[in-house]
Amino acid sequence: MLVRDVGTVIKKRRKALKVTQPHLAGLAGISVNSLYKIERGEANPTLDLVEKITDVLGLEIKLEVKKITL
Repeated sequence: MLVRDVGTVIKKRRKALKVTQPHLAGLAGISVNSLYKIERGEANPTLDLVEKITDVLGLEIKLEVKKITL
């Protein structure tokens, strides 16, 4: 999943819950500017930062092994 895809998922969930960017940023303990950039795919957030946001939104991060051809 690309960074912009993560931002899109976060934005869709935030809007579905009817939470504003400032409110979500406050709950996650991050700046509104950081959240704005993440949602637009303009930031390269750390996994810790994404985890803070997804925890507040009731989302979980999953890592999956994809099949590769050697």
